[in-house]
Amino acid sequence: MQINKYIAHSGVCSRRKADEIVEKGLVTVNGDLMTDVTYRVQPDDRVEYKDNAIKPEKSVYVLLNKPKGYVSTVDDERGGKTVLDCVSLPHVKRLYPVGRLDRMTTGLLVLTNDGEFAQKLAHPSHGVTKKYHVILGEPLELYLFEKLKNGVKLIDGIAKPDKMVFVEGSKRTQLLVELHSGKNRIIRRMFAFLGAKVKALDRFLYSGLNKKGLKPGAWRYLTPDEVKELKSNKHKLF
Repeated sequence: MQINKYIAHSGVCSRRKADEIVEKGLVTVNGDLMTDVTYRVQPDDRVEYKDNAIKPEKSVYVLLNKPKGYVSTVDDERGGKTVLDCVSLPHVKRLYPVGRLDRMTTGLLVLTNDGEFAQKLAHPSHGVTKKYHVILGEPLELYLFEKLKNGVKLIDGIAKPDKMVFVEGSKRTQLLVELHSGKNRIIRRMFAFLGAKVKALDRFLYSGLNKKGLKPGAWRYLTPDEVKELKSNKHKLF
Protein backbone atom coordinates (compact mmCIF):
# COMPACT_ATOMS: atom_id res chain seq x y z
CA MET A 1 0.00 0.00 0.00
CA GLN A 2 1.36 3.44 -0.92
CA ILE A 3 2.39 5.33 2.18
CA ASN A 4 -0.10 8.19 1.81
CA LYS A 5 -2.96 5.68 1.58
CA TYR A 6 -1.50 3.74 4.53
CA ILE A 7 -1.52 6.90 6.66
CA ALA A 8 -5.04 7.87 5.57
CA HIS A 9 -6.38 4.40 6.39
CA SER A 10 -4.76 4.66 9.80
CA GLY A 11 -7.18 7.49 10.55
CA VAL A 12 -4.51 10.18 10.80
CA CYS A 13 -5.77 12.38 7.98
CA SER A 14 -6.81 12.40 4.31
CA ARG A 15 -4.49 11.03 1.63
CA ARG A 16 -3.75 14.53 0.34
CA LYS A 17 -2.83 15.71 3.83
CA ALA A 18 -0.72 12.58 4.24
CA ASP A 19 1.47 13.70 1.34
CA GLU A 20 2.12 16.94 3.23
CA ILE A 21 3.12 15.32 6.51
CA VAL A 22 5.45 12.89 4.70
CA GLU A 23 7.11 15.75 2.82
CA LYS A 24 7.49 17.67 6.12
CA GLY A 25 9.48 14.78 7.59
CA LEU A 26 6.92 13.76 10.21
CA VAL A 27 6.87 10.09 9.21
CA THR A 28 9.46 7.36 9.73
CA VAL A 29 9.61 3.82 8.37
CA ASN A 30 11.63 1.32 10.42
CA GLY A 31 13.24 4.21 12.25
CA ASP A 32 14.35 6.03 9.10
CA LEU A 33 12.93 9.35 7.96
CA MET A 34 10.57 8.89 5.01
CA THR A 35 9.95 11.76 2.60
CA ASP A 36 9.10 9.75 -0.53
CA VAL A 37 5.33 9.96 -0.97
CA THR A 38 5.44 7.15 -3.57
CA TYR A 39 6.97 4.62 -1.17
CA ARG A 40 4.97 1.41 -0.85
CA VAL A 41 4.74 0.08 2.70
CA GLN A 42 5.85 -3.54 3.09
CA PRO A 43 4.12 -6.06 5.40
CA ASP A 44 6.94 -6.00 8.00
CA ASP A 45 7.45 -2.21 7.98
CA ARG A 46 6.94 -0.21 11.17
CA VAL A 47 5.47 3.18 10.27
CA GLU A 48 5.46 5.99 12.84
CA TYR A 49 3.87 9.43 12.79
CA LYS A 50 5.25 11.86 15.38
CA ASP A 51 6.97 8.91 17.11
CA ASN A 52 3.71 6.93 17.41
CA ALA A 53 3.25 3.68 15.52
CA ILE A 54 0.32 3.72 13.13
CA LYS A 55 -1.50 0.93 11.34
CA PRO A 56 -4.50 0.96 9.00
CA GLU A 57 -7.80 0.26 10.72
CA LYS A 58 -10.57 -1.69 9.13
CA SER A 59 -12.75 0.88 7.40
CA VAL A 60 -15.99 1.62 9.25
CA TYR A 61 -19.04 3.29 7.72
CA VAL A 62 -21.94 4.37 9.93
CA LEU A 63 -25.33 5.95 9.26
CA LEU A 64 -26.65 8.05 12.16
CA ASN A 65 -30.02 9.69 12.69
CA LYS A 66 -28.68 12.81 14.39
CA PRO A 67 -30.82 14.16 17.23
CA LYS A 68 -31.36 17.85 17.99
CA GLY A 69 -28.74 19.56 20.15
CA TYR A 70 -25.69 17.64 18.90
CA VAL A 71 -22.95 19.22 16.78
CA SER A 72 -21.48 17.47 13.74
CA THR A 73 -17.85 17.86 14.79
CA VAL A 74 -15.33 15.75 16.68
CA ASP A 75 -15.17 18.32 19.51
CA ASP A 76 -17.52 21.10 20.60
CA GLU A 77 -15.74 24.25 21.70
CA ARG A 78 -18.76 25.07 23.88
CA GLY A 79 -18.47 21.77 25.71
CA GLY A 80 -21.71 20.37 24.33
CA LYS A 81 -22.58 16.98 22.89
CA THR A 82 -21.20 15.84 19.53
CA VAL A 83 -22.45 13.20 17.12
CA LEU A 84 -19.62 10.95 18.32
CA ASP A 85 -21.43 10.71 21.66
CA CYS A 86 -24.21 8.85 19.81
CA VAL A 87 -21.92 6.16 18.39
CA SER A 88 -20.10 3.68 20.62
CA LEU A 89 -17.18 2.10 18.74
CA PRO A 90 -14.33 1.74 21.25
CA HIS A 91 -12.22 -0.28 18.80
CA VAL A 92 -12.15 2.62 16.30
CA LYS A 93 -9.54 5.27 17.09
CA ARG A 94 -10.96 8.03 14.93
CA LEU A 95 -14.38 8.63 13.43
CA TYR A 96 -15.30 11.61 11.27
CA PRO A 97 -18.72 13.00 10.33
CA VAL A 98 -19.11 13.45 6.57
CA GLY A 99 -20.29 17.01 6.01
CA ARG A 100 -22.29 18.74 8.71
CA LEU A 101 -25.72 19.33 10.13
CA ASP A 102 -26.01 22.32 12.46
CA ARG A 103 -26.79 21.85 16.15
CA MET A 104 -30.56 22.20 15.81
CA THR A 105 -30.96 20.24 12.56
CA THR A 106 -31.82 16.55 12.80
CA GLY A 107 -31.47 13.68 10.38
CA LEU A 108 -29.10 11.51 8.43
CA LEU A 109 -25.35 11.82 8.76
CA VAL A 110 -22.60 9.45 7.64
CA LEU A 111 -19.59 8.84 9.90
CA THR A 112 -16.44 6.97 8.96
CA ASN A 113 -12.76 6.45 9.76
CA ASP A 114 -11.97 6.44 6.02
CA GLY A 115 -10.58 9.95 5.66
CA GLU A 116 -10.27 9.84 1.89
CA PHE A 117 -13.85 8.62 1.49
CA ALA A 118 -15.14 11.33 3.86
CA GLN A 119 -13.32 14.09 2.01
CA LYS A 120 -14.59 13.01 -1.40
CA LEU A 121 -18.19 12.46 -0.30
CA ALA A 122 -18.39 15.84 1.45
CA HIS A 123 -16.94 17.77 -1.49
CA PRO A 124 -19.57 19.78 -3.43
CA SER A 125 -18.38 18.27 -6.74
CA HIS A 126 -19.63 14.85 -5.60
CA GLY A 127 -23.18 16.15 -5.93
CA VAL A 128 -24.82 13.99 -3.26
CA THR A 129 -28.63 14.17 -3.26
CA LYS A 130 -30.13 15.29 0.06
CA LYS A 131 -33.79 15.70 0.99
CA TYR A 132 -35.08 17.81 3.87
CA HIS A 133 -38.36 18.30 5.70
CA VAL A 134 -38.67 22.01 6.50
CA ILE A 135 -41.17 23.39 9.05
CA LEU A 136 -41.70 27.15 9.04
CA GLY A 137 -43.07 29.44 11.73
CA GLU A 138 -45.59 30.97 9.35
CA PRO A 139 -47.13 30.08 5.95
CA LEU A 140 -44.84 30.85 3.03
CA GLU A 141 -46.32 33.25 0.50
CA LEU A 142 -46.61 31.74 -2.97
CA TYR A 143 -44.57 34.49 -4.59
CA LEU A 144 -41.71 33.75 -2.16
CA PHE A 145 -42.01 30.04 -2.93
CA GLU A 146 -41.61 30.80 -6.65
CA LYS A 147 -38.74 33.16 -5.93
CA LEU A 148 -36.83 30.47 -4.09
CA LYS A 149 -37.55 27.88 -6.78
CA ASN A 150 -35.89 30.21 -9.30
CA GLY A 151 -32.86 30.76 -7.06
CA VAL A 152 -31.80 33.45 -4.58
CA LYS A 153 -28.49 35.28 -4.43
CA LEU A 154 -26.67 34.66 -1.15
CA ILE A 155 -23.31 36.05 -0.09
CA ASP A 156 -21.52 32.95 -1.45
CA GLY A 157 -23.47 32.70 -4.71
CA ILE A 158 -26.81 31.62 -6.14
CA ALA A 159 -28.72 29.04 -4.08
CA LYS A 160 -31.46 27.04 -5.74
CA PRO A 161 -33.24 23.84 -4.70
CA ASP A 162 -33.36 21.00 -7.23
CA LYS A 163 -36.95 20.25 -6.20
CA MET A 164 -39.30 21.82 -3.70
CA VAL A 165 -42.95 21.14 -2.84
CA PHE A 166 -45.35 22.01 -0.05
CA VAL A 167 -46.40 19.16 2.24
CA GLU A 168 -50.04 18.45 1.45
CA GLY A 169 -52.39 19.73 4.17
CA SER A 170 -49.70 21.80 5.93
CA LYS A 171 -51.19 25.16 4.85
CA ARG A 172 -47.85 26.17 3.31
CA THR A 173 -45.92 25.85 6.60
CA GLN A 174 -44.10 22.64 5.66
CA LEU A 175 -42.00 21.85 2.60
CA LEU A 176 -39.91 19.02 1.18
CA VAL A 177 -36.69 20.32 -0.33
CA GLU A 178 -34.19 18.37 -2.43
CA LEU A 179 -30.76 19.71 -3.30
CA HIS A 180 -27.15 18.69 -3.80
CA SER A 181 -25.38 21.81 -2.53
CA GLY A 182 -22.82 21.26 0.20
CA LYS A 183 -22.77 24.86 1.36
CA ASN A 184 -22.93 25.50 5.09
CA ARG A 185 -26.46 25.94 6.57
CA ILE A 186 -27.78 26.39 3.02
CA ILE A 187 -31.45 25.52 3.78
CA ARG A 188 -31.72 27.91 6.72
CA ARG A 189 -29.95 30.68 4.81
CA MET A 190 -32.21 30.33 1.77
CA PHE A 191 -35.35 30.73 3.85
CA ALA A 192 -33.80 33.48 5.97
CA PHE A 193 -33.19 35.40 2.75
CA LEU A 194 -36.94 35.32 2.17
CA GLY A 195 -37.60 36.46 5.73
CA ALA A 196 -39.02 33.04 6.66
CA LYS A 197 -38.09 31.47 10.01
CA VAL A 198 -37.28 27.75 10.04
CA LYS A 199 -38.73 26.14 13.19
CA ALA A 200 -37.50 22.63 12.47
CA LEU A 201 -35.28 21.03 9.84
CA ASP A 202 -34.74 17.33 9.24
CA ARG A 203 -32.65 15.54 6.61
CA PHE A 204 -34.59 12.37 5.85
CA LEU A 205 -32.72 11.18 2.74
CA TYR A 206 -29.00 11.15 1.98
CA SER A 207 -27.83 9.79 -1.37
CA GLY A 208 -30.50 7.10 -1.44
CA LEU A 209 -30.13 6.24 2.26
CA ASN A 210 -33.24 6.67 4.41
CA LYS A 211 -34.11 6.69 8.12
CA LYS A 212 -35.99 3.38 8.17
CA GLY A 213 -35.57 1.76 11.56
CA LEU A 214 -33.46 4.60 12.96
CA LYS A 215 -34.96 6.55 15.84
CA PRO A 216 -33.30 9.89 16.78
CA GLY A 217 -29.84 9.11 18.15
CA ALA A 218 -29.79 5.58 16.69
CA TRP A 219 -27.21 4.35 14.17
CA ARG A 220 -26.31 1.35 12.06
CA TYR A 221 -23.43 0.15 9.90
CA LEU A 222 -23.77 0.78 6.19
CA THR A 223 -23.94 -2.40 4.14
CA PRO A 224 -21.13 -3.18 1.66
CA ASP A 225 -23.53 -2.45 -1.20
CA GLU A 226 -24.45 0.95 0.29
CA VAL A 227 -20.78 1.87 0.67
CA LYS A 228 -20.14 0.76 -2.90
CA GLU A 229 -22.98 2.94 -4.19
CA LEU A 230 -21.73 5.98 -2.27
CA LYS A 231 -18.24 5.50 -3.65
CA SER A 232 -19.52 5.02 -7.20
CA ASN A 233 -21.43 8.30 -6.97
CA LYS A 234 -24.60 6.83 -8.53
CA HIS A 235 -26.77 9.53 -6.98
CA LYS A 236 -24.87 12.43 -8.48
CA LEU A 237 -27.28 14.87 -10.10
CA PHE A 238 -25.04 16.58 -12.63
